Amino acid sequence: MQMSEDLIRSVVQQVLNQMGTGAAPTNGSSNGKASGGDYGVFPTVEAAVDAAESAFQTFRNSSLADRKKAVSCIRNICVEQADELGRLELEETKIGRLDHKIAKLRGTIPLIPGVEYLRTDLNSGDDGLTLTDYTPFGVIGAITPVTHSLPTLAANAINMLSSGNTMVVNAHPSGSNIAAHGVRLFNKAIAEATGLENLITIIDPPTLKTAAGLFENPKIRLLVVTGGPAVARAALASKRRAIVAGPGNPPVVVDATACLDNAAKSIVIGGAFDNNLLCIGEKQVFAVAEIFDKLLDTMAKHGGFRLSAPQIESLTRAAFETGSDGKPHVNKDLVGKDPAFLAEFAGIRVPEGTQLLYGETGFDHPFVQEEQMMPFVPFVKVPNVDRAIALAKESEHDFGHTAVLHSRDVSVMSKMGKLMDCTIFVINGPSIAGLGAGGEGVPSFSIAGPTGEGVTTPLTFCRQRRTAVTGGLRFA
Repeated sequence: MQMSEDLIRSVVQQVLNQMGTGAAPTNGSSNGKASGGDYGVFPTVEAAVDAAESAFQTFRNSSLADRKKAVSCIRNICVEQADELGRLELEETKIGRLDHKIAKLRGTIPLIPGVEYLRTDLNSGDDGLTLTDYTPFGVIGAITPVTHSLPTLAANAINMLSSGNTMVVNAHPSGSNIAAHGVRLFNKAIAEATGLENLITIIDPPTLKTAAGLFENPKIRLLVVTGGPAVARAALASKRRAIVAGPGNPPVVVDATACLDNAAKSIVIGGAFDNNLLCIGEKQVFAVAEIFDKLLDTMAKHGGFRLSAPQIESLTRAAFETGSDGKPHVNKDLVGKDPAFLAEFAGIRVPEGTQLLYGETGFDHPFVQEEQMMPFVPFVKVPNVDRAIALAKESEHDFGHTAVLHSRDVSVMSKMGKLMDCTIFVINGPSIAGLGAGGEGVPSFSIAGPTGEGVTTPLTFCRQRRTAVTGGLRFA
């Protein structure tokens, strides 16, 4: 499908409206360089793309050792400056939790796979040898979200640079200052370590025009988009190949065989992380009637605070606004806020250290149906596990993103896994275990469900190139 300028403008405007419109002010931490390029920060799409394209022509002939050095620079900065960078991101975006923003940089970024994840495939037989290499696309255009502005940028940069690509970033306007600051830090360190410049570029300030321009620039070989439904649609409609990490509304099912203490603890850990900004975070729970009340009581042991029905309704009136379409829309002023802040709208004060608010609702409640990204998790009572799985499937809206199950019954595990058909399916743990936090596997901040790549790695951003040597090079 070809993408008209009007369509681009329409969908990108929706994206920019999701968390704040207009251009963000430039970061005050400028190194005083000319506006044409400040350690990878450029004022126009054309300048940023041209610089990245020039960098790629040099980078493609550089050694794997240089790639490793570049990736190490990014990892080291995220670890060593995690406190300061996490604080700057929270101050700008005003969503999430400082301790968790620091943890994403210091704890998760070092685990993002790099050059070591690349491989070469070989086939050897009577007719010769065939070599398959995983090689770069070139210049990648990346859209990053406000929810994890610098972590997403850093994780994508590690993956993409490891694959030999360069990248151009258009950050969400509400997280553009920290993104530009990170690009300056990364590029300065990489240049000092390798002599390579502008491996990562960013457009600052980001606007509707720059987002559309990045989508249409002919030098962009691949688009990587992390965000909500509007930006996902824009990427899928583009002329470029796109890797799209779209939205989620992850459900949790708890059956009668589950360890309720582990289930409650896991729901709090995953649902409370960064005030539920994670796209994989637990958003609604379907629990069978047999254990429903006990599960809700157990939540309080692990940092949860239960709201009554009237308190939930008071919070709901503040958390959702009725749009022109007559449907509830999330109030952005409450997204990613602390439980204590949300509790004020419920008319109460919660104990210090409360991690997550929760309470019983019906299936049609806005907190169940919308990806609300707040530290309140609704619990829906169901008669049996089959009904729980069916409602979980419906509430996930076929995003195919993430689902969580607490059960000791392997037949239930199989049934839910097949029906949900999600990119990530976590059993008997918090959602974050699906990205290696308490579970196995590598983490990522771009989970490509709509386009099928899944949890992104350096191999996601590679082309496969085959070389066949006929009639020789077989030594066994």
